[in-house]
Amino acid sequence: MPVSRINGTDIYYEVAGTGTPIVFTHGHSMYRKQWEPQVAALSSRYQTIVWDVRGHGDSGLPPGEVDPEDFSRDLKGLLDHLELRSAVLCGLSMGGHISLQTAVRYPDYVQGLILIGTPFTNTFNRFERYAAPFSQFSLRYLPFGQTAKWTASAMSSHNPSNRDFVLESFGKMTKDGFLRHWSGNLRMESRDDLHRVACLTLILHGEHDNMVGRQQPYLREHIRRAVFHSIPNAHHLTNRDNPEAVNRHIEEFMMRLTQV
Repeated sequence: MPVSRINGTDIYYEVAGTGTPIVFTHGHSMYRKQWEPQVAALSSRYQTIVWDVRGHGDSGLPPGEVDPEDFSRDLKGLLDHLELRSAVLCGLSMGGHISLQTAVRYPDYVQGLILIGTPFTNTFNRFERYAAPFSQFSLRYLPFGQTAKWTASAMSSHNPSNRDFVLESFGKMTKDGFLRHWSGNLRMESRDDLHRVACLTLILHGEHDNMVGRQQPYLREHIRRAVFHSIPNAHHLTNRDNPEAVNRHIEEFMMRLTQV
């Protein structure tokens, strides 16, 4: 199994193809197989790397409070383990925020950035400031199986096959791990760091994604080298809802990177 001990925990990853490396980071409560449509389409031209964020999939999660700074440290550690001097980072939702923070904290490692349905804070407005702690409280008392079913239902509105994938992803987590990781995820904060993103950035957002839509105008305005595209017929699991459109934009972005 391709597992490396990174930053105090076992991190699982998979590599396919050769060429410019693209590292794909999944969203919270998902795992590496979220990116199957992208690996299938892109690994013939690029080196595609998928990994399980600590506490997800086949990666470990040490006991105790989850430090959100460990997420970008883990990604940087994975790049070191693979002996990659730089890579294009692509992430969705939490995975986009991890990729964003890695570009801020370790800019020399990041050749380009692809952010899909990405939040950069959980306190963007009054609604989020109340909703984030409420979700943390309510999820603690909700049966974990019900959380999985509700999430699967929400994520499959545009692609019914997402339901089985989401349930499979939740099946690889425990409720304790989910809650501890969710607490760390909610403490991620990058609003004041957006201007520090120096690399060329592609921002993609599903046209029906109402989970992070309010943050997207601010995101594209404050990352100075960002281009933005709305993905039709897609909700929050944008890369699986409309993989053809997402893959096309990624390929165009990769071609643009080589011309810079």
